[in-house]
Amino acid sequence: MTTPDITLYTDNTPNGHKIPIILEELGLPYELKQVNLQSGQQKEEWFLKINPNGQIPALTDGTTRVFDSGAILLYLADKYDADRKISYKHGTPEYIEQLSWIFWQIGGLGPKGGAALAFSTFAPVRSDYAINKFLSDFKGLLGVLEYRLSESAYLAGEKYTVADIASFTWVFQGAAALDLDLAEWPSVKSWTEKIVARPAVKKGLEIPKPPFDLEQFRVFLRGQREALMKKGNEDVE
Repeated sequence: MTTPDITLYTDNTPNGHKIPIILEELGLPYELKQVNLQSGQQKEEWFLKINPNGQIPALTDGTTRVFDSGAILLYLADKYDADRKISYKHGTPEYIEQLSWIFWQIGGLGPKGGAALAFSTFAPVRSDYAINKFLSDFKGLLGVLEYRLSESAYLAGEKYTVADIASFTWVFQGAAALDLDLAEWPSVKSWTEKIVARPAVKKGLEIPKPPFDLEQFRVFLRGQREALMKKGNEDVE
């Protein structure tokens, strides 16, 4: 196996946690450089040379740069998971299933969850239409996961793979952020509990700092939503 020379650029977000998790699962050494999203570091010129889109996560491996969480997951699995510990071999039906679920998450679960969170919690002006639309969309996608996981132990088949990592962070953190009770989707809840119990996942959620704390996260975002609702009520008066 090629010796990795990996530097990871990330922050404390659902997309940002995917890559520490896969690196820990594969036991790969890496240097962490935390990109402070609040201060706008992701838009600074030095970072745009790594990811022209100005978003985390991004990764360099020697002279190779990789950006977008889906691309990074596939890159690391293809290059460093020779034993197929958390991925399937190219060309197999399971590999195609794995690929399908990764792109499903990148195109749907993440954007819909992000939009629901933005409109319900951080928007400067409250829009009930936008909140209801994107929250409904996100819940519908949780229903898709429920349908799949009621018939399969994991998204791409009978073993945990990069496809599960891709969706896990958005379910675990996204549902908490939106104050959703996963008991409504029992197969998703069981799947989430299996994954969060993995040592590499626990470690990945502690990177970067501060470590992700589910209850603190919920309390903070509830406060944000209450402030937005109060502001909306004041604007109506």
